[in-house]
Amino acid sequence: MMEVEARRIRRFRNQRHTNTLLPLHLSSFSHHNTISCWYCDYKIFSFNKPLFDFGQRHAKFLKVWFSIGVGFAVSVLLGVTLFLLWELARALHLCGGSNKLGNLTSAFLFRFSPLLPGLSLSLSDAGYICISTVISVFVHEVGHAVAATSEGIQIEYIAIFMAVLFPGALVAFNYELLQSLPHFTALRMYSAGIWHNAVCCAACGLALFLLPLLLFPFYSSSHGPMVLNVPRTSPLSGFLVPGDVILSVDNVPIRNAQEWLEINTLTYDIKLNNVNNSQHTGDLWLANKGYCVPSVMMEESKITESLENQDACPSGLAAFVKVSCSVNITLDDGQSQTDNLNRKRNMYCLNAKDVVKLNKCGDHWGPVATNGSGCTCSQDEFCLAPVQEPGLVWVEITYSSPSPECSLQERIRSSVSETSGIKETNCGGTFIFVGDVISMAHSIQLTSYRPRLGLKFVAYLPNLLERILMWTFHVSLALAVLNGLPVYFLDGEYILEASLSHFTWLSPRKRKKVLKLCLLGGSLISVIGFFQELL
Repeated sequence: MMEVEARRIRRFRNQRHTNTLLPLHLSSFSHHNTISCWYCDYKIFSFNKPLFDFGQRHAKFLKVWFSIGVGFAVSVLLGVTLFLLWELARALHLCGGSNKLGNLTSAFLFRFSPLLPGLSLSLSDAGYICISTVISVFVHEVGHAVAATSEGIQIEYIAIFMAVLFPGALVAFNYELLQSLPHFTALRMYSAGIWHNAVCCAACGLALFLLPLLLFPFYSSSHGPMVLNVPRTSPLSGFLVPGDVILSVDNVPIRNAQEWLEINTLTYDIKLNNVNNSQHTGDLWLANKGYCVPSVMMEESKITESLENQDACPSGLAAFVKVSCSVNITLDDGQSQTDNLNRKRNMYCLNAKDVVKLNKCGDHWGPVATNGSGCTCSQDEFCLAPVQEPGLVWVEITYSSPSPECSLQERIRSSVSETSGIKETNCGGTFIFVGDVISMAHSIQLTSYRPRLGLKFVAYLPNLLERILMWTFHVSLALAVLNGLPVYFLDGEYILEASLSHFTWLSPRKRKKVLKLCLLGGSLISVIGFFQELL
């Protein structure tokens, strides 16, 4: 709720105060802040003269600028109106087909957070939302104010308000003077907030795209994300510490924090797809990732147990089974069909720390396997795959620790095979994680930028800037779309009203009826859609 609240207030004020000229503070009532049981505000007058001088100084350019914004704002209004009509038709079962587009747009309108579903909002994210909301609302209101001053209209005040539990801001104008303006001039002013929010989104997107270049003199990037924080509640606590650099996941090189999330999500999706495909073969819990284990090591650890018995191995050891290298993993252990139906297998209890040092086999290890072949083991080795419980994923995470020697090794690393060398060194190593990889990936704080000077406190600045830009992009975009809705008390109401004024073949009475019908329908459908997203 922006400037529209002020105009509503001015409608009632003008009934009580006859002075309608533009000198500031004509009404002594405007000097006081409003406080009630459901609404309070704080009025600011110090920006009136600077904004008016700026608008008058660049009036010619600003009128062209905000005329472009009219086209954008009207397009947003038409787009969200068509979406609301689509939602109404779908609710009334007037149209069928896929609902993916409707769900996507609805989620964007009413749940614009960049968080993944099922992940809770952290305290730091709440802080970023507050900062980005202040920036987005400020940009929105400045758009209205500058558009008005470019037309020679002084603003009465800028106010920050709290209506019930919802914060906001507004710019107050003289309503009677606005009514006397040409329709297109008023439309420029009404559209300015949405237009400025769209420009803010474009600026944030461009800044995010150019951020590596802008920070290049002070930070290095694309060499693996650096760990900023590992909470005690994280499943990676005890494995990673602040300053560690993640090199690869399952032999796939990780270049930045976004790839860390994407690769772990892809790994989970592959596991889920394998589970769905393997329900017909009986091998529900086998991973398509194996290790070439020497036969001597296998003989010392062999047991025969049911595949469902996840506690067959002693504590500290992991269960493995012999597999052949194919898309659908099959038995390669000389076992009878009866044993397969009874889900009896020769299992091998091995230490995961020893196994990860061996060569790999299988087809889900990323682009390159350590032995040069993604499938075949040597003559005295067999391919063993870990047995996993449903819903859990086995992943290898390779990292390096902060030290001058490790930094030198990382800079000269030139091939993928070097990143997958599973060797414990003073510079880091590899560990196995078995569990929910989605929650694991989001449980630590990473940054794609490493300071060149080695100062720890400056390592947080790029991540802070990146999060603010990302949240400002989402909040500003959502603010633009929501203000484009044809509902009461938002900019969409006044954009629609000014747009209908150009339909001169409609009488004023019919235009009011069309406006009222559109606003009632838009408000009702929007409220229903909002509550559907909450349920």
